[in-house]
Order: sequence, then structure tokens, then C-alpha cells
Amino acid sequence: MAISQAMCTSFKVELLNGIHAFGTTVVRAGTTADTYKIALFTSSATLGATTTAYSATDEVSGTGYSAGGNTLSVSQVPTSSSTTAFLDFSDSTWSSATITARGALIYNSTQSDKAVAVLDFGADKTSTAGDFTVVFPTADASNAIIRIA
Repeated sequence: MAISQAMCTSFKVELLNGIHAFGTTVVRAGTTADTYKIALFTSSATLGATTTAYSATDEVSGTGYSAGGNTLSVSQVPTSSSTTAFLDFSDSTWSSATITARGALIYNSTQSDKAVAVLDFGADKTSTAGDFTVVFPTADASNAIIRIA
């Protein structure tokens, strides 16, 4: 059992098939941007590039955390710089939480909970009756959480 940081392979294929909509300008007729969520997982979880969808198996539990995680806000709609396209999310916080997490899964709750990316925290991270925050990197071509070069 392990958590390995990766952009999910199924997500890459689904992008090419036009499944995911991140921006405010959407080309799928009659649709709006999809809803993305982030769920936290224990060190018992097995998540990585082959993860295809959200599952509650080995998801954290505790005060201040609800199954399925938090809804994410896109902070940087899809854009590009030089030859890299990217987007980013606002930081996500669970307030007054008592939880321990080893990693997270970003997934598309609009599209049957399809997996987007796995985050590996590198070690267990704990909050005790405090804020548990996932801080996303700078929204640019070198650091944004979702980048296609």
C-alpha cells in the first residue's frame, strides 16, 4: 500500500476525449465547468497514476472531515505560458479538524468521480482541533498543480 504523486493516466485520456471542463469558457454545448473535489487518505491507501476514480476506501475520518472531501475552486482557469498549459486551485481547508492524512485525491465529482491527480504529502500530516490545509503551488507554468508541457 502506497501513495504515489501523479497525474492519473485515465485523466490524460479523458482530457483527449473532452471529458473534463475546468474553465469558465466551455466548449461542450449546454455545459458549465465541472465540480472538482479533494479527498484526504490515510497511509493505508493505494493511490497513484493507475487510480481511475474516487473511492472512500482508506479515506480519513475524524472531527471536521466529511467523506468525499472539500469542493475545490479553480483559482487559475486554464491558460498557457510558452509551451505549457496549466490551471490551479485555491488552497483547501478543513477547519477545527482532528485528522491524519498521508495524501489526497483530486477528482471530478460531476463526471462520475473520475480521478484527476494524486498528491503525496511525503509523511503523515496531522491536525488536532485545528485547521488542516492543503496548500497548492504557485499558479504558473513551472509549478501549477495541473500542467501539460
